[in-house]
Amino acid sequence: MYVSESRGSTPAATAPTVRGPFPGRSSAVTTTVFALGAVSLITDVSSEMVTAVLPLYLVTGLGLSPLGFGLLDGVYNGFSALVRLVGGHLADRGARHKRVAAFGYALSALCKPLLLAVHTLPLIGAVLAADRTGKGLRTAPRDALISLSSTPATRGRAFGVHRAMDTTGALLGPLVAFLILRQAAEGYDAVFTVSFCVAALGVVVLLLFVPSRPPGAAVRSSTASAASAASAASPAERPSLRAAVALLGRRELRALTLCAMALGLATVSDSFVYLLLQRRLGVPDRWFALLPLGTAAAFLLLAVPLGRWADRVGRWRVFVGGHLALLLAYGLLLSHLRVGVLPYAVLTLHGAFYAATDGVLMAAAAGSVPAALRSSGLALVQTGQAAARFVCSLAFGAAWTAWGDRSALAGAALALTLSVAMSVRLRPVESQEATHD
Repeated sequence: MYVSESRGSTPAATAPTVRGPFPGRSSAVTTTVFALGAVSLITDVSSEMVTAVLPLYLVTGLGLSPLGFGLLDGVYNGFSALVRLVGGHLADRGARHKRVAAFGYALSALCKPLLLAVHTLPLIGAVLAADRTGKGLRTAPRDALISLSSTPATRGRAFGVHRAMDTTGALLGPLVAFLILRQAAEGYDAVFTVSFCVAALGVVVLLLFVPSRPPGAAVRSSTASAASAASAASPAERPSLRAAVALLGRRELRALTLCAMALGLATVSDSFVYLLLQRRLGVPDRWFALLPLGTAAAFLLLAVPLGRWADRVGRWRVFVGGHLALLLAYGLLLSHLRVGVLPYAVLTLHGAFYAATDGVLMAAAAGSVPAALRSSGLALVQTGQAAARFVCSLAFGAAWTAWGDRSALAGAALALTLSVAMSVRLRPVESQEATHD
């Protein structure tokens, strides 16, 4: 599915590189990627503090049913699908990737203190929707900056390094929330307050240390020189809404988007996975916030190795393999095993799923999108996947309410099996740029 960069774009190979935290392995990763990784690390500490306590707060504190929680969880994880295309398009016009990303980060940060002021289901849903709007606006521009700062042969590695740094924040966030809940009398209020302060720091780091235009990236700006470059490009590659939608006419990108949607329809939300584990093992409420640490730890350890492996053997193979790991995790949750290793195995497989799919999917999609429409193209894939996961959250919550958690998970496992089989048949064609390091 990987095609070479569009003609007329400036190769990213001229971007300065630095030696990262994995000596001898990540030397092709640019300073822009590390700066964006630092922003994501800080922001994920903030967001995962909230995510770690939100399921328990809503289900135990507010007494929501699984269906009600599924609705809010769908809003939290899927609402960004409505604005990803907008964020991608705005970023491509005039190469405003940093500006759009900064606005998205700032909007999410402002939503954290609002959780202190709302206590009813509709208002909480509105705040969560605004928070996910910020995420939807920033994700495609951020990933576009990563891909434009990297060479085609090392995109998987670059996204792996970024996701590893991002997941370091996801690892620290639940731990901070756990410590706050144990020490503070007003636990949830303290979590939301600290979360806002950390998120604000992430915005400051983005503004100060992330360049507006990655060195060597083929990003068009709104200056006169960029305008002349745009006039030389084909009409299909000029930033516009019509050109963005027309990207689905590319067979490789269309196949990848359809597969991401099909697999997303069977991807049970993280929160449901943790709630299932808690019910299976009888985990006390005070320890619930630590469950995401297992997923984050596995993600952190595997993100870079699997990103490098994807660059070598093909990103599509690794992407599908990640969903097989998730299917195995479903199987363990459905089993009657009561051994102490069960939660560790499930969380390890859950983290391996994210390490093999999150950044790898973006590295795969970047190869079939011209540089001038990079944000829009990545947003198309992200929108399809996020919308599918929104539907999955609603359906899983409804099935849990109607038939119980085991029946709901069995249905998700069957759907994932069928989706993997369909994705294998629709396998996009890979170009040579993904087969060498």
